[in-house]
Amino acid sequence: MNQPFRLAVLLSGSGTTLQNLVDRSNAGQLPACVVLVVSSRADALGLQRAENAGIANVVVSKGDFLSVDSFSDQIFARCRQANADLVCLAGFLHLIQVPDDFVGRVMNIHPSLIPAFCGKGFYGRRVHEAALEYGVKVSGCTVHFADSVYDHGAIILQRTVPVLDDDTPDDLAKRVFEQECEAYPEAIRLFAAGRLRIEGRRVRIAEP
Repeated sequence: MNQPFRLAVLLSGSGTTLQNLVDRSNAGQLPACVVLVVSSRADALGLQRAENAGIANVVVSKGDFLSVDSFSDQIFARCRQANADLVCLAGFLHLIQVPDDFVGRVMNIHPSLIPAFCGKGFYGRRVHEAALEYGVKVSGCTVHFADSVYDHGAIILQRTVPVLDDDTPDDLAKRVFEQECEAYPEAIRLFAAGRLRIEGRRVRIAEP
């Protein structure tokens, strides 16, 4: 690639996924660089991580907008200004409307095997509590293309982990996050290489 592949990262919290992407990029393990961080909260730790990494960052608070559309318009206007090739949701807790020019260019990672334990209200620790309460034997993470419905877009990659009898939500979360740290960069690498093709609800991965 003649130009660096440019990522915009949207977050609402601690920014651990952002840090993983930055670290992988700095180590030469991810052929992309984060050029913008958008946070929905001014107190999100992820903003400090962005500052520490020298990444441009901005707060776009949903409470400042009257509708999901206007909230989304402001976010994607920032992404356009940053010339982002791909938008990565990284613990971003709000519904957004994906505009036409970003369809197929927004990814999300979710800490369960979609369609299990996903949708509105399922995020963070709540996902792992639900998985343990249900008694599943495996869990994992899902990287998918994001559309304008919570956790709904076509699935790119999934990775599984065992659920152990004595697991706490924090135990399971740690095990799942280890797989998230591998799966998200891999999905971005595939996208940057032009190897992903969406066909309805399926994502085809072309051979290199």
